[in-house]
Amino acid sequence: MQVGFIGLGRMGANMVRRLVRSGHEVTAYNRTPDKTREIATEGATAAFSIAELVEKLATPRVVFTMVPAGDATEAQITELLAHLASGDVIVDGGNANYHDSVRRHARCAEVGVGFVDAGVSGGVWGLANGYALMAGGEDAHVALAEPAFRTLAPEDGYLHAGGPGAGHYVKMIHNGIEYGLMQAYAEGFEIMHAAPYPLDLAAIADMWMHGSVVRSWLLELAADALRPDQDLSHLKGWVADSGEGRWTVQEAIDRDVPAPIITLSLQARFRSRQDDSYGARILAALRNEFGGHEVKSE
Repeated sequence: MQVGFIGLGRMGANMVRRLVRSGHEVTAYNRTPDKTREIATEGATAAFSIAELVEKLATPRVVFTMVPAGDATEAQITELLAHLASGDVIVDGGNANYHDSVRRHARCAEVGVGFVDAGVSGGVWGLANGYALMAGGEDAHVALAEPAFRTLAPEDGYLHAGGPGAGHYVKMIHNGIEYGLMQAYAEGFEIMHAAPYPLDLAAIADMWMHGSVVRSWLLELAADALRPDQDLSHLKGWVADSGEGRWTVQEAIDRDVPAPIITLSLQARFRSRQDDSYGARILAALRNEFGGHEVKSE
């Protein structure tokens, strides 16, 4: 099928590569032209403006966007709507808040343009392994994009999850669960790192991948990260969050659903960004005040 593709970052460029290698005709655009030129050497058709991209696609057009959530996605959809026609479809593969996706669907519907929200998981490994894809939107609009979805996903790795917003909703919860899993692994390996035995943490992670109930792709990645240097001395323990964990926690609050593990894993990421927590200083001061407990001075 013909596909327009906007956003050639780490995931977007590899998604284009996977589509091209499977025979799809992809017209690609990126805000920085160098990335567009690079992907054109691998079989994609280059476009250097949104107008040019739309012009090069036959109707009904299907255009994927893989740009950061928030203002960037909003601006991209606004620009696209100035060029697309009734019957065309926008597929947003970024990590957008599902409330925004529901709103964008309604906005696109006003001018007859379809909107599909697609949660995409797979990271930098997706080119080789495929991307888990969770789509939300009306049946007819999803069907237009489905040949591309099925190429991007591994076998059984694609699902039309429901109506507008459902794809990004499921991806939001997926990432919230990911936060909890990662935090549990991090805590367990930290305990073993402090053990009274000279444990080979990479070997343990490898062994757990065979028959253990805690085996997972994340554990496999942990083994890869630990193998060169299990002290991880080249890294600083500063952990970012890209929004989905916060949205999951807020959704749990809004739905009166207890989610302590995901909530605490998000809070742990916040704590990682404080080299010297003021809250920890308060705790130390209080322990010293009421019990004379030892404190450390700067």
